Amino acid sequence: MTAADLTLEEKAALTSGLDFWHLKGVDRLGVPSIMVTDGPHGLRKQATGGDHLGLGDSVPATCFPPAVALGSSWDVELVERVGRALGTETSIEDVAVVLGPGINIKRSVLCGRNFEYYSEDPVVSGTIGSALVNGVQAMGVGASLKHFAANNQEYDRMRASSDIDPRPLREIYLRGFERVVKDARPWTVMCSYNRINGVHASQDPWLLTQVLRDEWEFEGLVVSDWGAVADRTAALRAGLDLEMPSSNGRTDADLVAAVRDGSLDEGVLDVVADRVLDLIRRYQAGAGAASGPLDVDAHHALAREAAGKSIVLLRNEDRLLPLAPDADIAVVGAFAETPRFQGAGSSLINPTRVDTALDEIRALSDREVVYAPGFSLSAHATDAEIVSLRDQAVAIARDAETVVLFLGLPARLESEGFDRTGIDLPADQLELLDAVLAVNRRVVVVLSNGGVVALPFADRVPAIVEGWLLGQAGGGATADVLFGVVNPSGRLTETIPVRLADTPAYLDFGGDFSHVRYGEGLFVGYRWYDARGLEVTYPFGHGLSYTRFEYGPPTASPTPDGDVEIRVSVTNVGDVAGREVVQVYSSMTESKVQRAPRELKAFTCVPLEPGQSAEAVLTVRRDDLAHWDPRVDRWMVEGGAYTLEVGASSRDIRGNAQVRIDGDEVLLPLTRDSSIGEVLAHPVAGPVLQAALAEMTAGLGDVSSVFPDGFDLSSMLETFPIGRVLMFGGEGVTMDMIDGLLAVGNGSATP
Repeated sequence: MTAADLTLEEKAALTSGLDFWHLKGVDRLGVPSIMVTDGPHGLRKQATGGDHLGLGDSVPATCFPPAVALGSSWDVELVERVGRALGTETSIEDVAVVLGPGINIKRSVLCGRNFEYYSEDPVVSGTIGSALVNGVQAMGVGASLKHFAANNQEYDRMRASSDIDPRPLREIYLRGFERVVKDARPWTVMCSYNRINGVHASQDPWLLTQVLRDEWEFEGLVVSDWGAVADRTAALRAGLDLEMPSSNGRTDADLVAAVRDGSLDEGVLDVVADRVLDLIRRYQAGAGAASGPLDVDAHHALAREAAGKSIVLLRNEDRLLPLAPDADIAVVGAFAETPRFQGAGSSLINPTRVDTALDEIRALSDREVVYAPGFSLSAHATDAEIVSLRDQAVAIARDAETVVLFLGLPARLESEGFDRTGIDLPADQLELLDAVLAVNRRVVVVLSNGGVVALPFADRVPAIVEGWLLGQAGGGATADVLFGVVNPSGRLTETIPVRLADTPAYLDFGGDFSHVRYGEGLFVGYRWYDARGLEVTYPFGHGLSYTRFEYGPPTASPTPDGDVEIRVSVTNVGDVAGREVVQVYSSMTESKVQRAPRELKAFTCVPLEPGQSAEAVLTVRRDDLAHWDPRVDRWMVEGGAYTLEVGASSRDIRGNAQVRIDGDEVLLPLTRDSSIGEVLAHPVAGPVLQAALAEMTAGLGDVSSVFPDGFDLSSMLETFPIGRVLMFGGEGVTMDMIDGLLAVGNGSATP
């Protein structure tokens, strides 16, 4: 069946929602209505209609670790298994598409939706996002890659224009999407609310057609974020296939009217309707790939494994961790008993069960574990209540050998729908920490947060565990790491800054009058801190282990297809099994374009038993070495010597290797505005100009009376437009001669 079998009204209706969660079918032709539902870290299927944010009637589903945590595993195989489990639950519930993953870049630490995104780096986001999509779609259901594109804040998100120069737009904000589209072929891509350089993403033909379909060869369906469509006809013409949710027929009628008055070619509507039909057929072909009942225990166990591998051990002085089973422990902090395990908003899951860290710590301890909440999660606690809770916590901390102190951000401080105003932990929690440290220095801080928080106590607390939001099994996973049942192996996918004022987007976040200038350009995340030489609390890629790893000297060699293969030996020199995340960064000191000091290009996980060595083999894709050249509007690989650094973080480099890469040729047309340096570098026009240049500059005489001693005239002429050299004089040199030289260079004349 194709659009040719449908009436005009049926075609228009097919391209918008039936309600909040269902697509329309065509009853007379037996085309069924299918359901989509929120993700991306669990299935949020509402049992009986409801609105976009309803939770009470959502069917129970496994709440896996959100992206903020799962990305920190750096584990492609694990993420794909989580994706398969998510796809299984989606299939069991007869849902066609789960709306995720979200892979937007963490441009600012203040973005309220950072808990739904993986990283500040596009290679991490694209690689981890591809793994989740592959896992979900292996189960016969679709994924929806979102939010396309440059959706990096919640403030004014339905109107704000992300104003971004071509290079950062391509190299930072679109690169991850490109990787997932090409590597994993998601069934759908969800366009974002915001505008990009003034144009709504939902009606941007450059974004949805030229880039997504023509360049990246995307063959799936483009769906709007819920309520993102401003002009249905313009959006459909630009490449949007499905408006969600239902408009109750209003915008369907707009399409019909546009076809009838000739402002919309019916052939464009046919193509869009066929894409919707293709999505329905894909679902029908995969329906039943998984059948119930759901193995709740198995999926909970996977959620616990994933959470354990996502926890990042930031600090562990004097090997305070892991705790011994017979350790004398006091647990402090309300999050230990009332876990914050997921973010608020459209991704809120109704979990099948929830582990608390307090219960799981007690289950692993051989001794009685005392507990005090220490602070209130309520925004309305009185001063007297705050003081009383703190005093109770100090009393048990004083008598314990070790204090495990749970701190973090209450749900009211970060959510979809608004951005944070700062990165500090609540004042009452910091005061509690100070009070506990005053009576006991052996403190392990466990953090619960969807976005990074400032850690002004990092040099005063011997052990810090970054727990992020860990999903429904996070309590058990936290206990596993604290007691060494699991050796922590997570690594930061975003930098933890010292101060908010140090962050790249500090002066440009939020914007004015619905315009947000991305003034930091390419220098997002660790690229910014490294380029400026700024101190950070913990760098991108950082994470400790209960064992130690040593690296051998790396080697790098080009492959026949233009990629680069890096090999490095890694040895576990400790006494427990562990998993190392090997990271490869590239740099090019002699580059002719602006670059960060180093950029992540590849990573892999290496599990090792005590004393075991293994060779890590990583591939740096040639495409990932390319920069976007706005002069020719395409990717270009600059030829020359590249340094490939291998390390355990962006600031823990263990070795490097050099490799020479053949570049892509860029031969720009010569014009009067071309610089003398550009013409001299031209293989044809250069030698001709070289001879003439001597005559042109000879007439200048001694320049020492105008310029200081040692002045290099050639440095000024390097960027001087060739069409303006007549100001220097030079007998016999005319504009016709210059134009002739340019014509020779452009191949339109002979020397």
